[in-house]
Amino acid sequence: MSAEQPAGRISASLIPEYDNEMAITRKHLERVPDEKLGWTPHEKSMTMGGLASHLAESVSWGPMMLNSDSMDFDSPEMQDYKPPNFENRAAILEAFDANVVSTREVLASKTDSEWMDLWTMKKGEAVLASMPKVAVVRGFLMNHNVHHRGQLSVYLRMCDVAVPQTYGPSADETDF
Repeated sequence: MSAEQPAGRISASLIPEYDNEMAITRKHLERVPDEKLGWTPHEKSMTMGGLASHLAESVSWGPMMLNSDSMDFDSPEMQDYKPPNFENRAAILEAFDANVVSTREVLASKTDSEWMDLWTMKKGEAVLASMPKVAVVRGFLMNHNVHHRGQLSVYLRMCDVAVPQTYGPSADETDF
């Protein structure tokens, strides 16, 4: 099944939303200044580079979530996990673009029955969340992305970087 011909109606429904959200996120990432990667608005906040790196990396979760039944934070793989912190905007965009493509391919390949298969997030024996994969993609992939993109837009504003329009005009882009 190609990315242009989704396997099922759920895929056909999700892909335009995914494409739109990822295009908006990319516009935000394009604005991240290399000289501000270490900037943070608060001691408890991620740096701008860390936040942008997280946005680029979190898109890669799609294949893992859709091609498995669970993830366990206590697994050896997760214990050894180190989040990436890309060194510049070009590396952030390169990772983001590659992850968007690989996740989109998996989104397009799923049948409607596969979308309803359960995926479970665990910590050892404790179940943190268990839901159909379609809900996982919306919640842990797309909504998660929107949340952090909103944070990034605040970082950009605080650093006097023009904020791109998202679902309508921004104070910096009014050509809606």
